[in-house]
Amino acid sequence: MSLPDDAVEARAHGWRTLAALHARIEDRLERALQRDHELSVSEYTVLEVLSRQDGFHLRMNQLSSAVVLSQSATTRLVSRLEDRGLLQRYLCPTDRRGIYTEVTAAGRELLDAARPTHDRALTEALAAAEELPELAPLVAALQALELPAAAGR
Repeated sequence: MSLPDDAVEARAHGWRTLAALHARIEDRLERALQRDHELSVSEYTVLEVLSRQDGFHLRMNQLSSAVVLSQSATTRLVSRLEDRGLLQRYLCPTDRRGIYTEVTAAGRELLDAARPTHDRALTEALAAAEELPELAPLVAALQALELPAAAGR
């Protein structure tokens, strides 16, 4: 069963609106993180995802899934962060085929310094988007999602 043309267009319009909000937020985050910490959004995301793990590590394939990048893009990104001393890789002690990626002390320090910048840029990007009538409903939906998450802390 196919959707009526109106429903297809509504879905496409919703997707374009979501993509526009994402692009605005990512641009604001990228500029702030690069300017203040010489980090890309993807680099920040890798550090942040790993910092939330027990032992601050994940297998490479798990990291790829968590940051929504291909295996090869994740490998290149991890290599850049490893070259900067922010991550390290090592063989899984129980499965020699597995490779873990772990945040170093320097990576945790940089993440701690960058987190307020990220949070501020995200807040600013959402506030600016909220002023645009076409994006305001999505911002409101995001804010509604935050309330239950904050209550559970």
